[in-house]
Amino acid sequence: MFVRRVYRLCSSCSRLASCRAGMRREWRTVMQQSSLKVQHWGSLLLPKRLSHYDLGDLYNNKSVQTYLQRLEEEYKVICQRLQHECLNESDRKALMKKQTELLPLGNVFGSIDQARQDLEEVISLLQNSAGSRDEDENLIQLLKEEEAEISSRILALRKDLIRALVPSGPLDPGDVVLEVVSGRTTGGDICQQFTREMFDMYQGFAGYKSWDFEVLNYTPAEYGGLHHAAVRMAGENVFRHLKHEGGTHRVQRIPEVGLSSRMQRIHTGTMTVIILPQPKEFDVHIDPKDLRIDTFRSRGAGGQSVNTTDSAVRIVHLPTGITAECQQTRSQLQNRETAMRVLRARFYQGIMGKETEQRHTARKQQVGTRSQSERIRTYNFSQDRVTDHRTGYNTRDIKEFMRGGEALEELISDLLEHSEQEAVLELADKGLIETRLDLVETRAK
Repeated sequence: MFVRRVYRLCSSCSRLASCRAGMRREWRTVMQQSSLKVQHWGSLLLPKRLSHYDLGDLYNNKSVQTYLQRLEEEYKVICQRLQHECLNESDRKALMKKQTELLPLGNVFGSIDQARQDLEEVISLLQNSAGSRDEDENLIQLLKEEEAEISSRILALRKDLIRALVPSGPLDPGDVVLEVVSGRTTGGDICQQFTREMFDMYQGFAGYKSWDFEVLNYTPAEYGGLHHAAVRMAGENVFRHLKHEGGTHRVQRIPEVGLSSRMQRIHTGTMTVIILPQPKEFDVHIDPKDLRIDTFRSRGAGGQSVNTTDSAVRIVHLPTGITAECQQTRSQLQNRETAMRVLRARFYQGIMGKETEQRHTARKQQVGTRSQSERIRTYNFSQDRVTDHRTGYNTRDIKEFMRGGEALEELISDLLEHSEQEAVLELADKGLIETRLDLVETRAK
């Protein structure tokens, strides 16, 4: 360690060690300036929250600490058993599998313990150097800098430890089919205008993240608005970033075009965003006998944009009533393939929705299920503000936000932090219950 080398090279080491007696008062002053207390890694003090949601804040939660200590003890026991016990092949495989699952946590546990030992050593050297002569001030300054560096490292490791607890969703790395649907409220054409702006926002976000953006269906409305559109977005961790965007989005503004603009007053409208994880071909099996396929002429604004042949396709899954249609191209075959992809995604979402509903806990029900029927966000153009109602997140400069760049990513990151916090707390509560049950069973024996 750097501090050890400095301390060995210092010619005044013996003099510093002799200053330890009678320096209690100076040592208390140094400790007051220290950013961390030297205790077990679970008792380190937390800084004030700097962001809306910070995973590091969970470190002081009692149930989380109990859960972490249980995992640490379990990891150590597994490592000891694998090293010292004679196990049969079946037990050894089971233990090695569990050790692999806990390995990321075990590595962070080890790093935190090592950093804690380094911090104790630095503080011990600072204690010995308190009240030393002027020529030793450089050494004291180096020790204080080292102390601050190690303290920051422990804070970062603590956050890594919490992040390692976050369960990864099996669909997070996958692609999505995103749909935007105009609302049917008293907002009139303001809903169609807002739906088109939302479509443009997600298209901008796809460009910002370097994702593929493939339009599957696009049904325009009057005055440049949009009734419905479906797109396929492909790239790295697309579903993880967009899975919380599904729901009802509300707009409040004075319309700039359309019939509503004549009144010159604030109108309220809504639109819906639907996020469908894009399954692989083998994930969903749909019997062709359960499908009804209809063809019709494309709808549009008129003129050359309307086909004169029945190239548009609508596919209905008869047992569930799930419907998908496409009129994007002049080829009926291509439209049929695209509609089938959308139908498969909707069918898969229906299956996943039932499983997710069964897994909902009381905690998630209190913070909202994030289902498509809930109003999740308000875009107030008159006040130049976007508010997410699930977390209370607010951001200004709505025009910049609607470009779908950094401002949207910051809001999405805040939602992910909030969701990860809820997932960790749920795990911790579940682990605490299991620990209590184990204690009850042990006492009963």
